[in-house]
Amino acid sequence: MRALVYQGPGRKSLEDRPIPEVRAPTDAIVKIVKTTICGTDLHILKGDVPTCSAGRILGHEGVGIVEKIGAGMTSFRPGDRALISCISACGCCEYCRRGMYSHCTTGGWILGNTIDGTQAEYVRIPHADTSLYRIPEGADEEALVMLSDILPTGFECGVLNGKITPGSTVAIVGAGPIGLAALLTAQFYAPAEIIVIDLDDNRLEVAKRFGATKTVNAAHGDPAEAVMRLTEERGVDTAIEAVGAPASFITCENIVGPGGTIANVGVHGVKVDLHLERLWAQNITMTTRLVDTVTTPMLLKTVQARRIDPRKLITHHFKLEQILDAYDTFANAADTHALKVIIEA
Repeated sequence: MRALVYQGPGRKSLEDRPIPEVRAPTDAIVKIVKTTICGTDLHILKGDVPTCSAGRILGHEGVGIVEKIGAGMTSFRPGDRALISCISACGCCEYCRRGMYSHCTTGGWILGNTIDGTQAEYVRIPHADTSLYRIPEGADEEALVMLSDILPTGFECGVLNGKITPGSTVAIVGAGPIGLAALLTAQFYAPAEIIVIDLDDNRLEVAKRFGATKTVNAAHGDPAEAVMRLTEERGVDTAIEAVGAPASFITCENIVGPGGTIANVGVHGVKVDLHLERLWAQNITMTTRLVDTVTTPMLLKTVQARRIDPRKLITHHFKLEQILDAYDTFANAADTHALKVIIEA
């Protein structure tokens, strides 16, 4: 089969690899129909994720058709169409029983990280009964690819952890796919203001179309000063960090108001300064989280009911043989205006 393989920081290749086999009774082999590229894949290529070693097939998102199943599988049969969760969960360990699937003792974020992932023609899914979701008849599979990771990530790590409430003021730092996913799902809770901050005018225009009430271009001055002016110096109730960079996190520190919440979503590869000399008395909450995908069933129903349209996030389409071009397009979003790319296997 063809697969996109990480070769170490800054290097990747499209290679022929053996089709994976069932290793455990709870495994499934899924033939990939559609997959995508995540910002986390770019972090891996930068060397920011040391758990991912050279030789690994990347990717943790996609939809496909169940090809083979282990003897212990009960919920899926060959031929079933399935959404692949970015998080593999046994459903039985201490963390899974607490709803923290991302910290499953035999799973978590392993696809495209510590085991081979979905940017290939086939993938082995461990704990498949509890790590796959049946695709409803007639569902838009391209839209559902967005439910593998970015939609639950934006919602759980940004919106839920950020404690967004009706009438509140929210700032999202970063208008990439994750930030825009947080923007779409924040509107479930009817905040009065959603301010989106980015360096790219195109992405800020997209944010306005997706529901941002105000935007700030951080290339044109100090974004914190702009946000404080927009909020009459009060700051925001929720600041969502959706980039994974020191400057964006410090912006969140500078704009969160008393009693507010900083919800970190971004993947950080270097240290960030926490300015407790200013924040110690501000009654703020700061949260971190790796997505648990506990909200995926709810988001599936929301998409099926047309309450949210994840297809808005898709800008480009490629075949698997073009995946190196897809990476170039995704990595150079300022020039290509890429958000999410769909790759057909």
